[in-house]
Amino acid sequence: MTTQGRAPRRPSAADGIVVVDKPATWTSHDVVSRMRTLAATRKVGHAGTLDPMATGVLVVGVGKATKLLNYIVGADKDYEATIRLGFSTTTEDADGEIVQAIAPSRYGRADLEAAAQGLTGDIMQVPSSVSAIKVDGKRAYDRVRAGEDVTLDARPARVPRFDVLEVREVSTPSGLAVDVDVFVTVSSGTYVRALGRDFALALGTVGHLTRLRRTRVGGYSLDSSRTLEELEGELAGAPTIEVLPLAQAAAATFAVRNLSADETVALGFGKRLAPNPDLGASAEEPVMLAGIDPQGELTALLKDDGTKTQPVVVFAARQ
Repeated sequence: MTTQGRAPRRPSAADGIVVVDKPATWTSHDVVSRMRTLAATRKVGHAGTLDPMATGVLVVGVGKATKLLNYIVGADKDYEATIRLGFSTTTEDADGEIVQAIAPSRYGRADLEAAAQGLTGDIMQVPSSVSAIKVDGKRAYDRVRAGEDVTLDARPARVPRFDVLEVREVSTPSGLAVDVDVFVTVSSGTYVRALGRDFALALGTVGHLTRLRRTRVGGYSLDSSRTLEELEGELAGAPTIEVLPLAQAAAATFAVRNLSADETVALGFGKRLAPNPDLGASAEEPVMLAGIDPQGELTALLKDDGTKTQPVVVFAARQ
């Protein structure tokens, strides 16, 4: 105990990434607030918001790793979801109120797979009106909650994979519905709730999500995740929680460029490097790289556009 009668403060967690398995009903901000306590630091953030109903992978950065989050959020993501056909809701998920009912048909497997195929690849998607997109400086969901009618413009999205899994009829208090379990891989900025809505419309009915679980963000998956209860349990036997160190955290999602000692020093001063000719990068499709120094530490996050490699975020001190 200290002279003031209080226990000494726990040491802060090291700089790194923690993959949290977000529980249902918690907001992403709720998780960050709890992680600030567990990591004993205010410097905590997350990469990619999950709605309260959703569960699964929430990538949390601690300390210097928060500098990676803006780039991790752009990675592709995997989701498992259940689309309920027959009813639409105000939020396009189970947290909203039912606003429309259209009795679903008995869909053949071919019908369901054709609807999914029509939403696969490069598409134009109208985001959910309760998304976090800003309209004239105000979040769309805040406008909806204030009673405004909000219709967002369609925007490009990419859905590399849309698989139909199990299908079953379900009896609900509002009537008969059809639940379709799906697995999707989507680009950053793609709304799975909107995919569920459009999947139902393609089948001549309406729908909403009753389950959404994110299983991967970039190179971070549920296999490496921990629940908040598990993280709390770690503190019973250790002074702080364990994190994925910066170099490993960056290498999990970005290609690696192994740096020489001279390149490490140059990047410490913000200098550019020659491009890596083996990457095939271009100005249209630049490649993000984790620059790792000879000691195995993360020096910088780099962007290679085929003509140069320049630092985006530098972690190493000048030498």
